[in-house]
Amino acid sequence: MDPGDERLDHLADLLHALAVENEPMTVSELDGFVTGILACPEMIPPSDWLSHVWGVSGNAGFADLGTAEETIGAVMAHYNDVAARITASLWVEPIYEVDINSDETLWEPWVDGFTRAMALRPDAWNALLDRADDETRSAMIFIMALQDIYTGDSKFTEEEVDQIDLEAPDLIPNCVATILHQSRPELSRPVPANLPDQPFKAGPKPGRNDACPCGSGRKYKQCCGRN
Repeated sequence: MDPGDERLDHLADLLHALAVENEPMTVSELDGFVTGILACPEMIPPSDWLSHVWGVSGNAGFADLGTAEETIGAVMAHYNDVAARITASLWVEPIYEVDINSDETLWEPWVDGFTRAMALRPDAWNALLDRADDETRSAMIFIMALQDIYTGDSKFTEEEVDQIDLEAPDLIPNCVATILHQSRPELSRPVPANLPDQPFKAGPKPGRNDACPCGSGRKYKQCCGRN
């Protein structure tokens, strides 16, 4: 088994262990979410997005400190994995869910995660849309149109939706790559900003008296910063 598969299985187990009534993200939603975080023209620190992974309340309700550290560590490891791929090639390989009954590829959770990330910095994305070239604008509009299909707000006919549904899994990576070339132009340099053997810088560490990014409501020094 690929070690990456084992890491994803472990991440899935950790997310699944969160309170289901809080609607925590699945691995596919998280993959789209961190991709949207990293594609944003404006840097978004973990303290601004991590609590969204835990669900609607933003409070993970971890059973203990060990569980909190393990879960947060797994989420951040996946964030860094996606960041490394983007830094190396401006390309992503979305993690889609698969319907176990029909074997159908389900792109909807991934797109929902990506657009939820966009909603964290709407002004930055709107500014990008205003200055984008035609190809990038079309890619952004297509991603948003996919979300409208997912939420039932699309104006497309059923036949058009069926066709888009078949093509979306293959089109999404190309759309994201197109967006990245304009939203993160610094990554298009011949020499990448982060060398392959260096960890991606995920943003500043919370101050000891800041709210803990895990969403516990406690200060960082009293929660995940204790160790």
